Formats: sequence, C-alpha cells, structure tokens
Amino acid sequence: MISTQEQNVNSKPKDKKVIKCVVWDLDNTLWHGVLLEDEKVSLRENILDVIQNLDSRGILQSIASKNDWATAIAKVEEFELEKYFLYPQINWSSKAASLKEIANLLNIGIDAIAFIDDQLFELEEVKFSLPEILSINADEINNVLDMPVMNPRFITEDSRIRRLMYLNDIERQNAENEFVGTSDEFLATLKMNLTISSAQEEDLQRAEELTLRTNQLNTTGYTYSYDELNHFRCSENHKLLIASLEDKYGSYGKIGLVMIECQPQSWTIKLLLMSCRVMSRGVGTIMLNHVMSLAKSNNVRLLAEFVSNERNRMMYISYKFAGFKEVEKNGDLVIFENDLSRIQDAPEYVNFNVID
Repeated sequence: MISTQEQNVNSKPKDKKVIKCVVWDLDNTLWHGVLLEDEKVSLRENILDVIQNLDSRGILQSIASKNDWATAIAKVEEFELEKYFLYPQINWSSKAASLKEIANLLNIGIDAIAFIDDQLFELEEVKFSLPEILSINADEINNVLDMPVMNPRFITEDSRIRRLMYLNDIERQNAENEFVGTSDEFLATLKMNLTISSAQEEDLQRAEELTLRTNQLNTTGYTYSYDELNHFRCSENHKLLIASLEDKYGSYGKIGLVMIECQPQSWTIKLLLMSCRVMSRGVGTIMLNHVMSLAKSNNVRLLAEFVSNERNRMMYISYKFAGFKEVEKNGDLVIFENDLSRIQDAPEYVNFNVID
C-alpha cells in the first residue's frame, strides 16, 4: 500500500520554474555603448556583482550578441569576464537561434533560460519564437538578483562549483572529439569513479535540487522537498540512494538519485534520475543494475514507475534496455517489472563503489 503522504507527494508535478542559465546581450546591456560605434564602452554599474552572485548560486551564464566575434570577445576579456560565460554566441544570427544553440550545448531545456537585452525588438522576437524563455529588459538588471527564479532554496556545494564542472565538461568533450577509437576506449581514458551510497542528511539539499533541476533524465518528473526526502531517508519502507561521479578532469558532483519503496514481497522504483551531464557515461545502466542486484539478493519482485512528461523518453528507453517490461498502464503512468534474470556487472571502464 502507498501511504497517504506518498500519494500526496506523487500527485505533485514539477511546476516551479527553474532558471539554469542567464544569457546576456552585450551592447547597452552588459556595458554602456555600442562596441562597433563607440571608441570606448564601459561596464554597467554593479554588473560584476550581479554576474558573480548568479555564479555563486549555481546559475550558469552565456552571451547572445549581434557583434563581431573577435572584437567583442576581446572586450569581454579586457573586462576579465570571459571565465563566467559558457558557449558565448557572438554572431549575426537571430537571438532566438543563438539561445537555442546555447540550450543545446548546455543540454538544458529552453524553459530554463533567462535572456537579458536592451532592445525591445530582440526581446519581442525571442518571446514570439521561444515563449518558454524568460525575457528581461536590461532596465531591470538591478532587480535580477531579487527575482524568485534567481534564488534557489539551497545553494549546495554542487551549485557553487557548477560553472567549473561545466568547464571540465568542455575539456572532456574536446578530448572526446580528438580521440581516435571506440566510445568504450575513450571512456576508459577518463578513469571514472562512480559511488552509490545511502543518502545522508547532508545530501538532501542536493537531492532536492536534483529533483527540481532534472527534467529529461527523470522517470516521473515529480519534485520532492528536503523534508519529504528526509522522511523517505528515515523510513524503514524506503531506500534513498545517491550517486556521485568523478574522473581525471574533476568531480561531476552528486549526479543521480534513486528512491525505492520496499514492501515485503516487492520493491518499486518510485524515482530514478540523473544529471544530463552524465548521459553518455553509462551511469543510468549501472544504477539500475545495482538496484536489480539488491532486489535479487532480497528475494523480492522489482517494479518501477514511469510517468511521461514529453521530455523524458530516454528514461523509458533506459528501462526497456535494462530488461524491464510493461505490466500495467494507467494514463501517463506505466508500471514496469524486471524478472532479474539478466543483471550486468559495471563496465570495466568504471571503478564502481557502493557505500551502505
């Protein structure tokens, strides 16, 4: 039986907008003046404070500017701001095209982007083409830090180093693009260490953040608060597991979460999610096979819930590849079952650790 509390929790879809990246225009937005017309442009007052505060909160930043690349990036470097901006799009394409490219490169949803520009035409073009984006007039820059969507409830260790983790990802991607060999051979060069452990109280802020921020690689799309997660962590009828990953380039941070409801005869995976940054690392498969091993050793049936949110089909495919079969369907809710006859060991390219 599912408890009343759990029914209430599971009836709550993801509804709070989460901004993962703020994208800046340059001319008369980041700085005063038009770079290709003015001999000297100057940084907007307090702009450094805004940029650094967003960065410390784990909100990524980029640039979408119609400008000459070499001239504009040189000016950004002169102001010593280049380190804050990931995948800057400085070209003569539409702002909408640049914003879509940034979302693609960061592997985040369009609806997780805020765009700041001084030109009404540009803001209206983005609103028309990409209405999911939060468009902000440059006149409102001094209010940005006070906007609720720019204030995550918790600032975790992963938040504080998020930009650095993305910079590490860029290094990995560059290395992968230059690598000659198979995917598994490249992954072996990374010297990955994956750890799955029972979530501790100090993990719960990050666990809540994961449920809020993860859309594509989330089996249900539901959010769980710190208190709800702590309830499951302390419950004898639940297992709450958290995964972390690191490699030779640095830490990916806490990147995966599993919540299992444990009944005497059966276990049900109520939630499985992972960061999009580890999509190609095989983490989901390892996490699933670990849960399958636990279920088999406890001699119970293993079920799993999946709720489609139009963006998480990859997780449906992950269940199917892991040998889960649909046994029930009710609207968007699919119940899977795995007969536990085919459990794979972790691949050789990963050093896999389990901490109880």
